[in-house]
Amino acid sequence: MAIKFFIQKDLPQEVQAELCEIVTSLGGRVESKVPRQGYILVQPGTNEEERLRLCWTSADRPDRHFVPYTYVDACKIAGMLLKQIFVENGMPIGMHIHPSIANVNARSALSSRIMHSGGDPHASAQSARVILADPNTDVFHHLVKTYQSDPDKYIESYLWVKKCIEKGAVVYTPLVYKNPGGRRPGEERTQFTDEDEEHLCNWIAAKIPYKETGGRTGNRLYQQLCEQSGDPEFAWVTRHTWQSWRERYKKNASRLDTIIAGIVERKRPAQGEKGQYGYVRQAEEKVKRTRKKRTKNTEQPPRHVEYTVVDSLVGLPGLAMPNGEVPGPSGMHIHQSFQEQSPNMETTGIGYSVILPIPAPTPLDRSSVRKSPAEEEMDDMDDSEWAVRVGDAPPPTWGKRKASEEMESPANKRARPNDEAPASLPPGTLDAIVNMHVIDQSIRDIARDFRFTVEEVQEYYDKCGEMGRTRLRFQRMREELVAKFCEDM
Repeated sequence: MAIKFFIQKDLPQEVQAELCEIVTSLGGRVESKVPRQGYILVQPGTNEEERLRLCWTSADRPDRHFVPYTYVDACKIAGMLLKQIFVENGMPIGMHIHPSIANVNARSALSSRIMHSGGDPHASAQSARVILADPNTDVFHHLVKTYQSDPDKYIESYLWVKKCIEKGAVVYTPLVYKNPGGRRPGEERTQFTDEDEEHLCNWIAAKIPYKETGGRTGNRLYQQLCEQSGDPEFAWVTRHTWQSWRERYKKNASRLDTIIAGIVERKRPAQGEKGQYGYVRQAEEKVKRTRKKRTKNTEQPPRHVEYTVVDSLVGLPGLAMPNGEVPGPSGMHIHQSFQEQSPNMETTGIGYSVILPIPAPTPLDRSSVRKSPAEEEMDDMDDSEWAVRVGDAPPPTWGKRKASEEMESPANKRARPNDEAPASLPPGTLDAIVNMHVIDQSIRDIARDFRFTVEEVQEYYDKCGEMGRTRLRFQRMREELVAKFCEDM
């Protein structure tokens, strides 16, 4: 038989005409009066809709349904007649859409689904039977706890509506039993046997043989007992929890202490033996380091150390200056002694200054020291030959130089790298200076090999601190420059 529809009379004529066309095309029939069973198409929220519900809602007519006039389009889209499942005793089930569902489109779609399936989505939170909320929020769990004791109110997810429509029935989320803990009434507990007590007494006798040391009612003793459950010899501990073992001893301490004393009397263990409860290995003693106090001796005069200072490594073989020149031996002289300080190396405009420490000689008796032949020869010379200039007096004869000698003086003569070192230096001094300045010599070699300034090489070496890396860098820089200029030519 064709399904009957009644259309609210105050709907616009074009809406009524469209509804009649759709119902007829789908095999239904539009009635001019309210049918005994069928669908009444109304506009929700109007006075006429409220009047029709008051007049024609009856428990004797469970097959008469009030639906919004958009119900026809919803059935056409779904390809089926949507069941009116959200109905209880002929009345729509009130539902409240909680604000936790913040998406406006989701709220509108959810409301239409509820209305097309017979429910009322416009109920308040107090009057609604079902509150729909977002399960991914804390509000949802708060609502569940708040209304868990109310038998007439249900908290459901917004997906619950779709599940009920697919099932064709209203099925609320079931409740599951959560064990509150404790022993159920009438349930038997594992009873302690004489064998259990014997095992317990042997354990306590081994761990705490003497009660006066304390610890028999502590938790850790019985926790350690249950930790032995993996050992086949202690398989019996699994019969009870560590709390039960502790309570068994605590409630029967006077009786069990007698049994434990008998076991100790037979075995006679010494107090503090290895394995007893409460005894641990003594920590290793730490060796104390004593600091020697420094005493200041204000009466002792400051010690002097002699240093030989060689300024501007000039005139040395193989040591070229940044401009490629090698000054003559006149640029080398000896400075006076300094008080005890850390030797410094200062950079001058010409080269580097080196301070070489000279060990203080041991006081000797000059009479016992044998003079060299040169010194004896100098002693035989006339003192007038070594006279010095005093005030405005004319210079001594030995200080006057000839014009030819003055023209050929070291200051006016250009030194060559292959020139010999000045003979005035003591033997071994040059080796010490060269050895102390291997780094400086290497920097000059890099500057000379790849045609860069010493300052550029020195600056990069101070940053990286590796001579091989410095040489590789400037070698690559020179290769890049050569390649660049070759391309431009």
